[in-house]
Amino acid sequence: MKAGRAIVVGAGLAGLSAAVRLAEAGVAVRVMEAAGQAGGRCRSYHDPQIGLTIDNGNHLVLAGNDAVRRFRERIGTREPLAGPDHADFRFVDLARDARWTVRINDGALPWWILSRNRRVPDTGVKDYLALAKLLCGAAGDRVGDRISAAGTLWSRLIDPVLLAILNTPSAKGSAKLTAAVLQESLLRGGRASLPRIAHPGLAAAFIDPALDWLAAQGAVVALGRRLRAIGMEGDRVAALDWGRGAEVVREDEIVVLAVPPAVAAVLLPGLTVPDAFHAIVNAHFAVPPPADAPPMLGVLGGTAQWLFAFSDRISVTVSAADALVDMDREALARCFWDDIQRAYGFSASMPPWQIVKEKRATFSATPEQDARRPGARTPARNLFLAGDWTQTGLPATMEGAIRSGETAAHMAIKWLRV
Repeated sequence: MKAGRAIVVGAGLAGLSAAVRLAEAGVAVRVMEAAGQAGGRCRSYHDPQIGLTIDNGNHLVLAGNDAVRRFRERIGTREPLAGPDHADFRFVDLARDARWTVRINDGALPWWILSRNRRVPDTGVKDYLALAKLLCGAAGDRVGDRISAAGTLWSRLIDPVLLAILNTPSAKGSAKLTAAVLQESLLRGGRASLPRIAHPGLAAAFIDPALDWLAAQGAVVALGRRLRAIGMEGDRVAALDWGRGAEVVREDEIVVLAVPPAVAAVLLPGLTVPDAFHAIVNAHFAVPPPADAPPMLGVLGGTAQWLFAFSDRISVTVSAADALVDMDREALARCFWDDIQRAYGFSASMPPWQIVKEKRATFSATPEQDARRPGARTPARNLFLAGDWTQTGLPATMEGAIRSGETAAHMAIKWLRV
């Protein structure tokens, strides 16, 4: 095996995942991050407007996310992921003044669809059996090509859940990516489908423990280092320019590029990457939720889509929020606060609030955009790609980001062992 040195460009989840796996294998790692803090889109920060530490987004994982589990085990994080003991998903339809709970049984055999008390009201077993069509068909199929994007089951469960998973209008989303998520969660039973939220936040649950673990391994993490150019010699990366002239990349050194797709495309001319994106809008209100508020509540018939109840705040997430992202911030906050009051059944003045907008939050999870996702390997023998926008087999999720880092690290370690 070569001496083993690695430069990881980007300290988001994908880059940290790659760095942890490389360091675990005995590779000397340097992580270079353009921003002033690690975490990328999965970060926490203190917001002076509401006086709380919040996450930039309410990133959800599932209990069956194996890459998330492996990553947290590797870095030895002690902060738990919060969530219910059973896969119970509560919904409210503000337009119809209706409430229901979908209760998925723990085991893999889905007997919950046989129970009227567990499935969506006014749906039957045949409605659920028709979802099997999502698992077969052409690779380029959209969700709407395989199943009907209409009816009670669609509007009250499938559409809101897929919108959150894909961050893309559900019927237009990739059926292949949807099937992959189902195979790793719902088809493994309720225990694999348990929703989990970082508690008390993303930094404590993922980012800070990873940085601490890397420091203990002797890895170097440098912030405020933006990669400007990549210098090639034949089929290998020979130099990296951080704005102060080219720095030589040694013969025994590999590079993992874990940056956003638009940045990667500039650094690597000719690289095909996703070029269509959707927005996500989050809101945070500095007020404790009602005592009986569920950790997560799906909202139909309003502006909000999902409500998250934390001990010190109520948070809102809207996926595929392209129509909202340019809306006035205070007007948005008032719309969300109205939804919160109606959903939780109380009336109160609007507390301090913050709106967080991400115009290009994730790539559009359509078949066309999925086909533009590159693999981890590049024509340069010592350069590998990581990021939820690479070909992970999943939509742009935390699971996909961590998995991409593992894949890039695995390929790099294999190269170093030649």
